[in-house]
Amino acid sequence: MVTRIGIIGGSGVYDPGRFDLERKLDMETPYGKPSGSILLGKMYGVDVAFIPRHGEGHEFPPHRVPYHANIWAMKELGVNAIVSPCAVGSLQENYHPGEIVIVDQFIDFTKSRDYTFFNGPKTVHISIPDPFCKAMNSVFSEEASKQGIPMHDHGTYVCIEGPRFSTRAESKMFRNFADVIGMTVVPECQLAREMGICYCSLAMVTDYDVWKDEPVELSMVLKTMSENLHKVSKLLEGALPRITVRDCECRKAAEEAGA
Repeated sequence: MVTRIGIIGGSGVYDPGRFDLERKLDMETPYGKPSGSILLGKMYGVDVAFIPRHGEGHEFPPHRVPYHANIWAMKELGVNAIVSPCAVGSLQENYHPGEIVIVDQFIDFTKSRDYTFFNGPKTVHISIPDPFCKAMNSVFSEEASKQGIPMHDHGTYVCIEGPRFSTRAESKMFRNFADVIGMTVVPECQLAREMGICYCSLAMVTDYDVWKDEPVELSMVLKTMSENLHKVSKLLEGALPRITVRDCECRKAAEEAGA
């Protein structure tokens, strides 16, 4: 099986110097348009499809991202593995800004999203005890260690509705259950599982949320993210050529559920 990798991330993740663009594609799906034009080409010798999660002008807030259209488009283009760089706040003292968390679990605190492709008449109960691809996580963990990039090879991500940040009370509550907090991994990762697509989240810690009595502002998040994007680029350079999805549990889970 040829592995075509999808990357869903912010515009800062897309580096024209590292991406050999072959085609720019505007798609229609049964769920409407994806959040932006899909860039097809090669990155580090690997076939890649890139979608800007929040749109080319950051017009989609987290609760309005067309997650279904994005994942459907990836599936139609033959993508079988998705890498999802994102920004998160830290809920733990030892998860520092500038570090990367290779997420392995999530807790869903969103409120108004559509979580499945199967709203009837067909019903599918997808098995998702480990919602992120173990094989992909392992590859990125090995690369981070080899390159000396500060990272955590496991972490629980609590996903909130957004677009507002947490209250102090919420942030202190979430600390009891999770390591990082963000707004986009749900339903993105579970829709990928329904499509049998492997999914890995590279979460960049940008702040300490508000449990640490420090304000969280968008300018702070963007500044920390831009200062550390080179780490994501280095990880992609080392890991993309090594990713393979043969006989992966992610695909088997979708097949066994009848998706």
